[in-house]
Amino acid sequence: MADEQNPIFQIQRVYLKEASLEQPNSPAILLESEQPSVDIQLGVAAEPVADGVYEVSVTATVHTKIGERTVFLVEAKQAGIFEARNIPEDQMGAILGIACPQMVYPYLRGNVADIINRAGFPAVHLAEINFQAMYEQQQQQGLTQ
Repeated sequence: MADEQNPIFQIQRVYLKEASLEQPNSPAILLESEQPSVDIQLGVAAEPVADGVYEVSVTATVHTKIGERTVFLVEAKQAGIFEARNIPEDQMGAILGIACPQMVYPYLRGNVADIINRAGFPAVHLAEINFQAMYEQQQQQGLTQ
C-alpha cells in the first residue's frame, strides 16, 4: 500500500507525431547562389491522456528563404507519453514543461536534421535548448499578461 504513494515518473514511449517538408520553389531556387535565411520556431505542449498519463510534444518549424521565396519549410512534432503519479501539483508544471521536453527534444533534433538532409540540403541542427529558462519565461509572461 505504501508504494501507491511513492512518486512515479517514467517515459512510456517516444514517437514522431507529425512531419512535413515543402519545397515550393524547387528546382529553380536550388540554382540560387545567395545564402538563405533560416528561421526556427519551437513550441512545447502537454495534454492529459488518462489519469496520471500525459502526452508532451515539442514542435519545430524550420523555414529557410532567399528573399521572400521559400527554399524549404520543415515542420515536425515529436511527442512522448509520460506517466506521472503521486507528484505534488506544484511540481507538475515543471515536469511537463521542463523534464519531459528535455527527453523528447533530442529525437526531434535528429528527425529534423534527417528530413532536411534527405531532402538534399545540408542538415540544419537545432541548437540545444534550456527548457528550464524557456519554462520560467513562459511563467513570467503568464503572470504579467
